[in-house]
Amino acid sequence: MTINKTMRAVLSALSYGEIQVDAARAFANLKALDPLKIFNVKIDSKIYNGNFEVPVRVFFPSEEVKKKTEETSDSWPVMIYFHGGGWVTDSLDNYERICAMLSKSTGKIVIVADYRLAPEHPFPAGLEDCYTVACSIFHDEFIFKVDRENVTIIGDSAGGNLAAAVCLLARDRNEFKAKNQILIYPATNNDYSEHSVYKSVHENGSDYLLTCGKLQDYLNLYQSKEEDRLSPYFAPILEDDLTNLPRALVITAEFDPLRDEGEDYGRRMKDAGNEVEIHRIKDALHGYFALGIKYLHVQESLDLINQFIGEE
Repeated sequence: MTINKTMRAVLSALSYGEIQVDAARAFANLKALDPLKIFNVKIDSKIYNGNFEVPVRVFFPSEEVKKKTEETSDSWPVMIYFHGGGWVTDSLDNYERICAMLSKSTGKIVIVADYRLAPEHPFPAGLEDCYTVACSIFHDEFIFKVDRENVTIIGDSAGGNLAAAVCLLARDRNEFKAKNQILIYPATNNDYSEHSVYKSVHENGSDYLLTCGKLQDYLNLYQSKEEDRLSPYFAPILEDDLTNLPRALVITAEFDPLRDEGEDYGRRMKDAGNEVEIHRIKDALHGYFALGIKYLHVQESLDLINQFIGEE
């Protein structure tokens, strides 16, 4: 359904203000209020990044699959999920609904990493947490055996940024390579000012909830120093060499300031010789996937993910 004039007016009225960390976290935590989460098949675990204990939550498509991981030595295909929230908000609890839905829809085990957040832990702390989780899973340092030939790195928004950066780091450090990466409206750039080269920043950066001002605030909170913005692990689109990366699915939202940079990153990966699919969700706003409301573009995205995985 097209966004009508009334809805545009409401969105514009809500698209205001700068990021206040405590308030933004409290608002994001509303996503954790799901009375049906008691029915999700899951377990909690942890992976150590040095002295920091990274919490992880594992979602199973069924009790039967969970039981088999406990009783057999089989290896299992997994999806490693990095949540969004501008590197500043959100958690495992907030992403429970969509990750449980993703596991059931794909039939794969979904592992979510609760990486450290900025500004208390700026770049690259959260990225290194995500990388360590993925690396440990690949090297069988986990509670069940993982099929290394069938691992998908996935994330949305800032989590899409982290997913892309983890794939770059893994290639550069030559420690592992995922089969797939799925980037859902990823943040790939380092500038949301009036100087941005992307049309979607100027068209969608003021009236669709996620504003350019908020994006600039998120970047400022995430960086530890100004030079961080020049790192391709901070802004993956800055990477000159995009060869030898996992096959990729990039999903963007029509009314999202991040739309064009996500699609540009996908095209650049494809031009570098990688297998890449790019899909734009019509009428969608940034953040729709994390809400986990099945019929608000989420089912369309799950269908795209299943089709992509089915082409393996």
